[in-house]
Amino acid sequence: MQVLCEFEYAGERYAGFHRPAPGEPYTLYRVAEGQVRDAFIGAGDPGAAVAAITGAAEPVVAMPDGDLRPLPPLLPAEGGNALLSGFMRTHRSKFDDQPGDNEEFVPPNWFFKGFGSWLRMPDEPLRVPPNPVALIEEPEVALVYANDGEGTPHYIGYTFGNDLCDIGLHLQNPGWNPYCKLCDTSIAPWLFLGAPPRSATGRVTIERGRETAWEGEFDCGADALYFPIEDMMNNLFFYPALRRPFLVNYVLLGADRASFHDGFRIADGDRVAIHFTDHDVVVSNTVEFGHAGERLAPLP
Repeated sequence: MQVLCEFEYAGERYAGFHRPAPGEPYTLYRVAEGQVRDAFIGAGDPGAAVAAITGAAEPVVAMPDGDLRPLPPLLPAEGGNALLSGFMRTHRSKFDDQPGDNEEFVPPNWFFKGFGSWLRMPDEPLRVPPNPVALIEEPEVALVYANDGEGTPHYIGYTFGNDLCDIGLHLQNPGWNPYCKLCDTSIAPWLFLGAPPRSATGRVTIERGRETAWEGEFDCGADALYFPIEDMMNNLFFYPALRRPFLVNYVLLGADRASFHDGFRIADGDRVAIHFTDHDVVVSNTVEFGHAGERLAPLP
């Protein structure tokens, strides 16, 4: 399957459409702001969009070193014009029954995580508040939509991420879920230009002091979900706030059971590595607890 990746290189933005082997160079194409989004919206199919982008610029060969910085795919330069959100309790493993074919669709809970500029890349630290109750890693499929000038959403592709959050705070009081979600989220730089995966299995490894502290498996593909993806997305995009012109939406589809459910507790400095084995994608980040800042000055 073809992929899209975007980088900042030598102060400019570039797009590529392959995953080289470790140590091999990337072939990249310089792109202007909004060019990649407009190409995929206007072309109608990924192949035509790729052809439009690669035909408009001379290729540049770049090595994967410190000068090549991966970007969240399709993230606008003005990161506030992209939203990160997701669904909760979507997996079959969290329900006692199985959905019926003719049942009326009732959407799962949804949350707003932040702006697209809040997304972190693999190997960047994931920062959380200074005193979380109980953190949980959440391996997830992330769908990426780009709105056209009329605000109509266009599905572009999918990637994978770790929606780190404070599930302990949520369990203390579900009304505190917006606070629970105020932890960094990481996603892979690879945008797969195809339908959401039916299967997306893998393994989580949490390291503490260079030793494996916990390991476990997960499944976050469409077949593992209780709710049909198409119904979830159609319902979500009823809301005008998500249909603003040229907005990019990153939507997390929810997570299976994880280390928290096994009694493990993530600590400051732990490294969480999530290997999505079906796609050979690794999202690995170190968790950093925040520092309690000074209280704000008294209100006048």
